[in-house]
Amino acid sequence: MFDMENMSKMLEGMQGNADKLKSELEQKTYSVKTGGGLVELSVNGSGEVIDLLIDDELLSDKSSLEILLIGAINDANKMVQTNQQQSAMGMLNSMGNPFSGTK
Repeated sequence: MFDMENMSKMLEGMQGNADKLKSELEQKTYSVKTGGGLVELSVNGSGEVIDLLIDDELLSDKSSLEILLIGAINDANKMVQTNQQQSAMGMLNSMGNPFSGTK
C-alpha cells in the first residue's frame, strides 16, 4: 500500500542529501593546465572561475591565448560536470531503490 507519510519523509531526506551534496561540490576546486602550462585555470564545484594564471609569453599572441583559454575553460567545465554526475549517482546508489522499501 502507498504510504504518503513515508513518501514525504523520503522526499525530505532526498532534498537534504541533495543540499548537502551541492554544498560539498561547491567546496571542491578543479585545476587544468593548457599549452604546456602556459595557461592555468581553477574553478570551484559550481563552475565559477576562481583563479587564472597566464604566462607572460602569451600576452603578445592573442590568438593562441584565446585558443588556450577556451580549451582550459572547456576542460574545467567537463571536470565539474563529470564530478557532479558521479556524486549524484553515488548519492542515489547509497539510498538504494526508494520504491522498494529498502535501503
